[in-house]
Amino acid sequence: MPHGTALPWWVTGVAYQIYPRSFADSDGDGVGDLRGLVAHLDHVADLGADAVWVSPFFRSPMADFGYDVADFRDVDPLFGTLADADDLISRAHELGLRVVFDLVPNHTSSEHPWFRAARSSPRDPHRDWYVWRDPRPDGSPPNNWRAAFADEPAWTLDPASGQYYLHLFLPEQPDLDWNHPSVPAEIAGVMEFWMARGVDGFRCDVIHCIGKDPELPDAPDDLAGLPACLFDHGPGTMEQIRFLRRVVDGAPGERLLLGETYVFDRERIAGYLGDGDGLHLGFDIPALHAPWDAAAWRAEVASALELYPPRGGQPAWVLSNHDVPRHRTRYGTEARARAAAVLLLTVWGTPTVYAGEELGLEDAEVPPDRVVDPGGRDGCRAPLPWRRAAGHGWPAEPWLPFPPDARARSVEAQRDDPASMLEHYRRLLRLRRATPALHRGDLRLLDAPDGVLAYRRTADGADPVEVWINFTEQEVAGARPVGKWLGGTRVGPPEAGSPLGPDEARILSA
Repeated sequence: MPHGTALPWWVTGVAYQIYPRSFADSDGDGVGDLRGLVAHLDHVADLGADAVWVSPFFRSPMADFGYDVADFRDVDPLFGTLADADDLISRAHELGLRVVFDLVPNHTSSEHPWFRAARSSPRDPHRDWYVWRDPRPDGSPPNNWRAAFADEPAWTLDPASGQYYLHLFLPEQPDLDWNHPSVPAEIAGVMEFWMARGVDGFRCDVIHCIGKDPELPDAPDDLAGLPACLFDHGPGTMEQIRFLRRVVDGAPGERLLLGETYVFDRERIAGYLGDGDGLHLGFDIPALHAPWDAAAWRAEVASALELYPPRGGQPAWVLSNHDVPRHRTRYGTEARARAAAVLLLTVWGTPTVYAGEELGLEDAEVPPDRVVDPGGRDGCRAPLPWRRAAGHGWPAEPWLPFPPDARARSVEAQRDDPASMLEHYRRLLRLRRATPALHRGDLRLLDAPDGVLAYRRTADGADPVEVWINFTEQEVAGARPVGKWLGGTRVGPPEAGSPLGPDEARILSA
């Protein structure tokens, strides 16, 4: 990209994911809400993020904690009001933050008026907005698809009509049929509603599932045992993604279309960008599940370098989110989590930081009597600790237990402590923003000893930068990177020419 060329904000920026239930509680009911979120947006801005992605807060029976939407154009009273959502958008913009809302286009709640009407009669106009099929001759479900969260069919029989309806997730989340023209039109209306209120883009939940083959064939043998939400459902997906892209492109300003492309084939993820007419970004799911291993990550980056540039795009990296154990838990040590932060915030692409990873949070230990999520994801959704004191800044006992060491991990305890994880993230985000090679530069992998990942970032008109990351718990004598020290896992610069220490990462002006 030539020096001085204006780039869309999502190319150079960093997003910060907020799971509203667990971010901050303003009214003392133990559940995070929009007013609590607004009150703590300065934390996100001070951290150095460029955008907030807010998980669903729309009207919902909460069978899947907001991903079962009963009204796309209203706020659930648990979280506040439409006025609170407007305040969120306004305050974020005042702080220089873009706002991305979750869009759930694949399904609705079974309590949504559309589905209630569809279920009322096979002749109701909304019937074909959902996926209904007759049983097989033996009375079994129409195909072999499996639902997420439980090893059960992705179909539920409706006794009144004798037909099955499809749900890739819970029975309370019936799938919309995007082959019916009213469905994409209605979802477009939802997007236009929120963009008119100032939203800067959408994170589209399981976007790869919307283009289902009308024939609904059985999953092939190699996929038959997997939840059907994990594989692409046919060529209709790109047609519908292109439609959604036209919706955001038709609004003034720069509006992001970010896909939760939860497939494990990076070529397909990159393919959802189309020829510049599809998603702007798609989350890189293979990397999210990669082990903490230098060779594995070198392969992930090399694959991204091969697949994304021909489409004019780049990967969207994420190490943690509300659906998987936090990377601090997965990787095992804080030292590795610090090195991982260097990787996330210096590698080529668009990173997303999940709220709490800047505090070094681990998953909470949730006793059986407090388990609430049907997908077993409670641990990574534990509330953020804001204060050292008992209660940790929450006015009432939160809906889930706090993560381990909540007092020491709180924002208050870590603020202004140079050795803390919070200040580590702040330094990295400041460096990324101030260094053109890190936020808009190309990437070339460098030769490095076993256990070490190294790459060089270059941008026209800017000084090149090298990043060296030791993925092992041993010093690597053969890795002695040279250059002006810009940052890394240490608080201060190491001795010039010294070997990479255990779990150490260095960022150098080359």
